[in-house]
Amino acid sequence: MGSRFNNPNLEGLIASIFVLGCFFGMFPVAYFADSLGRRVTIQIGAAIYIVGGALQTGAQNMDMMLAGRFFAGFGVGIVSDLAPLYQAEIAHPSIRGRLTTLQQFMLGIGAFCASWITFGTSAGLKGTQAEWRIPLGIQIIPAIPLLAFMMMLPESPRWLAERGRMDEALSTLARLHSGGNETDPFVLAQIEDMKADIHKARDIGQSSWKELFVIPSNFRRVSLGYILQFSVQMTGVSAIQYYSTTIFTTMGFTSTRILLFQSINSIIALIGEACCVIWVDQVGRRRPLIIGNVVSGLSFVVGAILMARWPGTVDNNAAHYIFIITTWVFNFFFSACIGPLSWAYPAEIFSTRTRAKSTAITSSSSWISNFFIAQVTPIAFKAIGWKYYLVFAICGHTNALFIWAFFPETSGRRLEEMDSLFENAPLFVGGTSYAKVGDHHAAERELRQGKALNGR
Repeated sequence: MGSRFNNPNLEGLIASIFVLGCFFGMFPVAYFADSLGRRVTIQIGAAIYIVGGALQTGAQNMDMMLAGRFFAGFGVGIVSDLAPLYQAEIAHPSIRGRLTTLQQFMLGIGAFCASWITFGTSAGLKGTQAEWRIPLGIQIIPAIPLLAFMMMLPESPRWLAERGRMDEALSTLARLHSGGNETDPFVLAQIEDMKADIHKARDIGQSSWKELFVIPSNFRRVSLGYILQFSVQMTGVSAIQYYSTTIFTTMGFTSTRILLFQSINSIIALIGEACCVIWVDQVGRRRPLIIGNVVSGLSFVVGAILMARWPGTVDNNAAHYIFIITTWVFNFFFSACIGPLSWAYPAEIFSTRTRAKSTAITSSSSWISNFFIAQVTPIAFKAIGWKYYLVFAICGHTNALFIWAFFPETSGRRLEEMDSLFENAPLFVGGTSYAKVGDHHAAERELRQGKALNGR
C-alpha cells in the first residue's frame, strides 16, 4: 500500500473511515425504509456493502482501499440500523428482546469466523497479498444471500399497516403468528392495536422529523437512544477492537500471540451474546445494561493499574496475562449485556410512524462516536499511554448511573404501548415501578385472549 501506511493519522483513518461510512448511511435509511419498505432497504444496504467489499479485495492503492472501506461501512450502516427494527416489528412481545439481540449474536459469529480466518492467513500466508485479500474477499459472501433472498421474508406488518395496506398486514401477521389463520385472536388484537396507533397518528398529522424534537415524549426517546448508543463507545470497546494489537504489544506480546488472543476473544464474545439472547426477556433491558457497564468500568480500572505498574518492558508474565484476562472479562460482559441491547432498546421504544427516522438518528450516534474513538485512540495512547484507560474506567460507571436513573424498562410490552409508557413515566425512573421487570408474558397472554389495547 506504500509508505503512506506508516502515517499514524492514516492508520486511524483506515479504521475509522468504515464507521464514517456507517454514519453517512444513516441519512438515506429513514427515507428508504419508510417509502420502499424494510426489506428493499436492507437489500440496498447489502448491495452497497458488496461493492465496498469488492473494492477492498481488489485494492491496488490506498485510495481504493479507503473508498472500499467507506462504501462497505455505508452498507453496514443501513443494514445494522434496519435489522433490529425489522425484527422488533415482526416479533412476539415476549421474545422481542431475544429476536432483536440475535443481530449481535450473528455479528459475533462473523467476528469469530473473521478472527480465525485472519489468524490462519497471517500464520500461513504471512508477507503475501493473499494474507489480507482473502479475509477481505470472504467478507462479501454473507451479503450475497441477504441480497438474493431477502424478498422471501415477509414485509413488516406494521409498515404495511402504516402505508394503508391493512389486508396485507393481516395476512402477514397471520403468516408470522398463527400459521396463516387470519381469524386468530392474537392476530386480530394486534391489528386492532395497529389501527388505533395509526388513527392516533393521523390526529397528529403527517410524520415529520420535526415531531421528534417538539413532542416531549418523542424527544425523550430520541435523547435516550442517542445517549445509549454514544455511551457504548465510551465503554472502550472500539479502542480494544481496533487497536488491540497496539495495546497488547505494549504488554510485551508478539503479533502471532496477539492474533491468538483475539481469536479466543471472539469465542468469549459469542458465548456472551448467546447468554444475552437466552436471558434478555427474563431479566429485562435495564439490569444487564447497568451490570455490564459497571463491570466494564472495573475492567478498565484493573487494566490501567496493570499497564502502569507492569508494562511490557517489565518482566512479569503473570501480570501481563492477567491483563489479557481482564480484556476477556470485559468482552464477555459487553457482549452479554451492552452491545446487543444498545441496538434492541432503541428499535422498540418508538412508534411505527417515527421508528425509522428515530433509529437513524440514534444509530448515527454510535457511528460518529465510533469514528471519534477510532481517530483519537492511536494518538491518545502515544501521548498519555495507560492514562487513556482511565477515560473508559470512569465512563463505564457514569453510564451505569445514567441508565439506572433515566431509562424505563420496556421488556414484555407491546410496541404500541411505548407512546403511553414514555408519556406517563417520570423523567427519573430509578426506584419506581417503571424500572422494574414485569411479567414478560403478560402482553402476549392478553393478545392470545384477543384483548387489544383500546379494549382493556
